[in-house]
Amino acid sequence: MRLPLTLVLALIHSLLITATPAKRSYSTHDYYVLEHNPSAGASLADCAHALGVEVVEQAGELRNHWLVRTQKPETSLSKRDEDRVLSALSLIRTRASSPSHVSHRSESAGQAKKISSAVKYLSRQELRQRVKRAPPPIRPGDDNSADSAKAVASRLGINDPIFTQQWHLVNDENPQHMMNVTGLWDLGITGKGVISVLVDDGLDYNHPDLSGNFWAEGSYDFNDHEDLPTPKLYDDHHGTRCAGQIGAVKNDVCGVGIAYDSKIAGVRILSGAISDADEAASLNYGFQNTSIFSCSWGPPDDGKSMDAPGYLIEKSMVNGIANGRGGKGSVFVFASGNGAQHEDQCNFDGYTNSIYSVTVAAVDYRGLHPYYSEACAANMVVAYSSGSGQHIVTTDIHDKCSFGHGGTSAAAPNAAGVFALALSVRPELTWRDVQHIAVRTSTRINPEDPDWERTAYGRMFSYKYGYGALDGYSYVMAAQTWELVKPQAWVHFPAVQLAGGAMTSSEVMSGGEYIIHGGLTSSITVTAENLKAHNFETLEHITVRVWIEHTRRGDVEVELVSPNGIKSVLAATRKDDSARTGFPGWRFMSVKHWEENPVGEWTIRVSDKGSATESGRFLGWTMSLWGSTIDPTKAREYTVPLVENQLPPVVDPEDEVISAQPSPTKILSKPTLPPDHGSSIGEASKPAFGNPSSTTASPTATMTPTLDEGWVSQMSNLVSDQKWLFAAGGLVALFAIGAGIFFWRRAVKRRRANYSSLPAEDMALSSMRESRPRTKELYDAFGEVSDDEDADESTGLRPDVVAREGLGYHAGFLDDDDPQSAGPTPYRDEPSHAQPPRERTPDSNESWEHASQTR
Repeated sequence: MRLPLTLVLALIHSLLITATPAKRSYSTHDYYVLEHNPSAGASLADCAHALGVEVVEQAGELRNHWLVRTQKPETSLSKRDEDRVLSALSLIRTRASSPSHVSHRSESAGQAKKISSAVKYLSRQELRQRVKRAPPPIRPGDDNSADSAKAVASRLGINDPIFTQQWHLVNDENPQHMMNVTGLWDLGITGKGVISVLVDDGLDYNHPDLSGNFWAEGSYDFNDHEDLPTPKLYDDHHGTRCAGQIGAVKNDVCGVGIAYDSKIAGVRILSGAISDADEAASLNYGFQNTSIFSCSWGPPDDGKSMDAPGYLIEKSMVNGIANGRGGKGSVFVFASGNGAQHEDQCNFDGYTNSIYSVTVAAVDYRGLHPYYSEACAANMVVAYSSGSGQHIVTTDIHDKCSFGHGGTSAAAPNAAGVFALALSVRPELTWRDVQHIAVRTSTRINPEDPDWERTAYGRMFSYKYGYGALDGYSYVMAAQTWELVKPQAWVHFPAVQLAGGAMTSSEVMSGGEYIIHGGLTSSITVTAENLKAHNFETLEHITVRVWIEHTRRGDVEVELVSPNGIKSVLAATRKDDSARTGFPGWRFMSVKHWEENPVGEWTIRVSDKGSATESGRFLGWTMSLWGSTIDPTKAREYTVPLVENQLPPVVDPEDEVISAQPSPTKILSKPTLPPDHGSSIGEASKPAFGNPSSTTASPTATMTPTLDEGWVSQMSNLVSDQKWLFAAGGLVALFAIGAGIFFWRRAVKRRRANYSSLPAEDMALSSMRESRPRTKELYDAFGEVSDDEDADESTGLRPDVVAREGLGYHAGFLDDDDPQSAGPTPYRDEPSHAQPPRERTPDSNESWEHASQTR
């Protein structure tokens, strides 16, 4: 009996979805991802035939997204626009958009319209290499030993030989600094029923410390497209070590994991280049059974990289939080990064500054901020890792144990282990509940550290520590009685364009205002009516997208000030970032305003801390608020826009935006950041960004210099700052000299007017008459500078004048920063004094608040 064609197609479709991912062959084929719109009138087969590709399989867990391929041409392509498949789609769309009186004459033109509408997205897949966030190398003289934890081992029947060296579980020397989970083990909370996947470089599933908890069904190798994530390269030990921190079994091998009765899986992506399609699939792999995706990787931590998930990868993360775990959402845990010694910041990483990630930074066994751990406004918590002479002791490949693991790579799985314990007792927690509980229960450490600031809600926040150190016992106890949060709501504000600032889809920028001395500001006003219209009740994350053109990206600072005067430093300077690409629609994120009342004026400031030879323009910005709904029955499902970084943005008709009038741009004084922020080792005395006294703005403080301040906004500090006294004296002297030259030249000109002028003199004088004096500038006396938009605001000279004539003796006299060394502070371990073991007692000041409390 023959089956109906529709049933056959349905069976084929089902097999394509459920089958193991096919092995890739990038040497012989080019791969693409095609997003198909089934309701457009053209089938997937029609689209594939028209483009000349064959369908391989569904792209991971993304519905209506298909991996397709075509055989490589005999000669390699030299240009992207020569791609045969992309060119075919372009031709189809050209035919589909031809005038109607022409299109209706051809049946193929009608088919072209259907195919053009059916192919919503088509992207060629390029292989990229992700970077492991491996720990810094072990320094000579580091002490890998730890004091005994025999009492705990005896009570719990732990016979693992290196358990006594796992200080992050039991820290005898500094008992207030550990993950604090042994009390949960006493209660029988050990992670049963929860699966965590290490998205990494593989997992040694045959290791006796891991084999008993290995979950093969949720594992896959996306580098070699094989069923098991076998470590193959010489340095494929990173994922195994991280896995041991979460799920090493309780036996007589190495140590134990935080959730030693939970299951662990491995998804291998870091051992070679990988396409966006495969990376997207890896972040959704087995996501109905797998609860936690532990990711200790990202763009290079070199202080000069800036990279974010592409369209497919962002869609996979949104798919994970919307549909993973039966709609409760996958929990994504990301290491914040190890580039602090290079002034790197986790807000330059699109994975760690995603609202869908729990971003975890590191503290060492003394509770100090290690030199490598990156700071930023997206840091949510810290967990314990290497530093001050100690490392994380865990499982290693080839039946070995590791004594040198660490970095934020180890902090992230420590946090994932705590989340596994919590989900084992409250599996109904959503991905946002996991974040809320982390904000409320984390412990403030080093309270004397000036990086701590009080938020508008009343909590303490630090760019280095987030909301504090993750406390396993407090977290799980809170999770057991937690009232689930309402569904997510959001408000997108329309983009503010400064001086006609715009950017095309190919990242060609135009317009914008020069980032002048003192910086530029712009504001957006949030009203209660805005929030109510979007069913928005309680604030959680804030994202800010900026368009900035600059000749040296590392010179730019970006700050956001809330209506309550709370400042989020979104980007501080980076000394090694000399990229000329600026910020082409880059998205920053802050958790510092969690549960703050957002009603009022939000102000962004963009300033330039660089030299006079570098310059830039601020083209525009936009802001989005993310939080909880007022009415859960009216919750919407978020859809990732196809194009996000274009200015003005391409607006999806289904995603309405609100109307808001931006305030005029203002001029501010230029702050000074200490050159060594984030570069020292084991410290608890330095703010991450700038002067701690300037990290919050008074709600009543003006953001514009007053009339008596003039263009020198720091004039009021002349008496207290000798540097300004010398600068002021120099300015007066230069003014007097310039004025003298000006009047002398004018006198000479008048005398010569009585005589016949030579042609050459006529030319010189005419060029002088063409220059227009600039108002409210010291250069008025010289009459040399045009008020043309192309003037370099740092020196007052147009770039063409600087290039043709060179800088005069007065160039750079406005510079007010003393040259200082920005090199890393040398590190030297200090001798530590052992403390007697003591029971950990809860801090009465560290109680957690309930979600229903007023904002």
